[in-house]
Amino acid sequence: MKNLVAGFSKQLREALEIGKQAKLTSSPTDIRNVLICGLGGSGIGGNMVSELVALEATVPIEVTKGYFIPAYVNGHTLVIISSYSGNTEETLQCMGLALGKKAKIVCITSGGKVAEIATEKKLDIIFVPGGMPPRSCLGYSMTQLLYILQFNGLISKNPVAHIQSAIELIEAEEENIKKEAALISSKLLGKLPVLYATTYYEGVAIRFRQQLNENSKVLCWHQVIPEMNHNELVGWREKNENISVILFRDRHEYERNNVRIEINKSVILNYTPHITEIWSKGNNIIEKAIYFIHLGDWISVDLAEKRGYDASEINVINALKSELSKH
Repeated sequence: MKNLVAGFSKQLREALEIGKQAKLTSSPTDIRNVLICGLGGSGIGGNMVSELVALEATVPIEVTKGYFIPAYVNGHTLVIISSYSGNTEETLQCMGLALGKKAKIVCITSGGKVAEIATEKKLDIIFVPGGMPPRSCLGYSMTQLLYILQFNGLISKNPVAHIQSAIELIEAEEENIKKEAALISSKLLGKLPVLYATTYYEGVAIRFRQQLNENSKVLCWHQVIPEMNHNELVGWREKNENISVILFRDRHEYERNNVRIEINKSVILNYTPHITEIWSKGNNIIEKAIYFIHLGDWISVDLAEKRGYDASEINVINALKSELSKH
């Protein structure tokens, strides 16, 4: 897993080339909404992209992570099927439902049943390299999602171009990122991580939570500011030094959110002394998000090592899939 994390910038470069060469077809109808279907490592790209382009996208973008699709899906919907293995049962069911609704469907996969169905139905498909854990392939899926949205005229070329500048950023910062990751993982060792981010960085927090779950083998939770100021903040009532809070910060954050964060810190410090602020680097939201992702990935594998776990091992998920196959 360390090698896969170290190769993130290389993956992003490859993803850009895959996107450039993708053979996509125009929708026969105007696109009025977008639905991204995917789970786990295949679905997190949808969370990221829907937030990163929210202030630019010309239509609503929703992500579904289950067996069903919303009732609004129809011939004016762009449905993006994201399944790294191509065999995710929930996503396959969503694909079948979207076909029944005559939606415009584009698939991102390394093969499997998704590829078989897409080929049979003559759907648009972008192939990404297979044989890796889905959670290590966010660079592939996220970049293809941006290309698909751009091709359909729903976003400008800027988000895709910002992937290139993000690559340059994390390559320049790689050694600093690894050092910061080692320090932060030490602060999380033996603690329950609680992650807080602001609205357009929730995808970053979800990604980090999932990486801590799968790579580091720890439970944690995340919440979003300002929403958590209307509920979760009240839950801070008892001292618990086993909780370690991570705050994702951005010096260009909306000023009211920054005021809220400072007030939140003063409240939380009454109950745990363990608060770590992770500051973004980059010139735009995509650069900053990719920086956060890469740092979080390094933290997760470093924490796994400190805890004596193999970051790649997911036996319990494999066992779950095996049991599901019997029913």
